[in-house]
Amino acid sequence: MNEDWDNLIILDACRYDQFERINTVSGTLEVRTSLGSATPEFLEKNFAGQTYHDTVYVTANPMYRTKGLDNVFHDVFDVWDSNWDEKRRTVSPGAMAEAVLEAYKKYPNKRLIAHFIQPHYPFIGDAANQIGEHAGIEFTYRQVQGESAERDDPTVWELLEAGEVDENLVWKAYDETLEIALEHVEDLVDEFSEKTVVTSDHGNLVGERILPFGGPKYGHPVRIYTDELRKVPWLVIEGEERKEAHSEAPHERLTDTSSEVTDRLADLGYVDM
Repeated sequence: MNEDWDNLIILDACRYDQFERINTVSGTLEVRTSLGSATPEFLEKNFAGQTYHDTVYVTANPMYRTKGLDNVFHDVFDVWDSNWDEKRRTVSPGAMAEAVLEAYKKYPNKRLIAHFIQPHYPFIGDAANQIGEHAGIEFTYRQVQGESAERDDPTVWELLEAGEVDENLVWKAYDETLEIALEHVEDLVDEFSEKTVVTSDHGNLVGERILPFGGPKYGHPVRIYTDELRKVPWLVIEGEERKEAHSEAPHERLTDTSSEVTDRLADLGYVDM
């Protein structure tokens, strides 16, 4: 939050090397080290106990609503709640971009954070269709709630570890998901006239070996500090003007910690609350 930006776009679970290969948005690419290796840690270490009432947070990821971060921002747009795709069990980048633009126009005197869920799985696109059904860790979240712990589908990383899908296909789906998201990010950047940064909250392990754990690892476990997980892009688009962000009392919204939230988090593959 101490960095210099007016609009911040977060691509969930995007590796630096992946972004460097695929990015189509014009700007100056730098690198940063994330404070966390997974979204819950990223949210806690950046926002817990703070007040940023000059900032609006637009999110496709319901994790925010489980971390006790009420009244951190002036307003929060829960796009995961208003634009959930039941079939894919995620929020499409198109729906997210529309919500971001709505918030941008509604709050011209606020800094804006736009937290896309892509390229985090469930992957989208043709390669994702070849992988087939893959979900999150419903088992863990239902267990935490004291419910019958059942999983609807394995995660893409579990399929990969089990040898049920090819690693090249998973990389293709992962990359394609980022490509689709970047199309919408580019549209937003074209609409924004101020200084904008595109970054990520964390990366992913895709078969790397981490000592002393031995074999190849996948996904984004909490508190595992490797480059693949914490090295993130920081793409700076200077813009033509700057915002004069004003701090105002937060817009009251009810925190939702219902089973609906945690089920949706399970679809996204989060384990740590």
